[in-house]
Amino acid sequence: MEHLGRVLFVIGIIASAAAGLGLDWHWLPWTLVLLGAIVGIINITATETRTFLIAGIALTLSATAFRDIPAIGDVVTQVVSNILLFVSGALFIVAMKALFDTGKD
Repeated sequence: MEHLGRVLFVIGIIASAAAGLGLDWHWLPWTLVLLGAIVGIINITATETRTFLIAGIALTLSATAFRDIPAIGDVVTQVVSNILLFVSGALFIVAMKALFDTGKD
């Protein structure tokens, strides 16, 4: 299962980058979110939860900073936006698992 999670993670990042570089399939955003959710279920362990959630928040907050860079800002913003779609699926799953784990105690 761990190998499958890694493969799906790489596929998600590559698909996110391809979508940001101009690949325009109407179903791709939903696929990225779904892949992210699967990666969140398979890959992120309880010990990685805090680090993953903090990194996801940092990525989300810093994603808009690239818009102001001339010449590459639009492309980088598109790529990062698609990576955020991918990561948001995993963030949602991991955050929900963390909430349920916290509620159990």
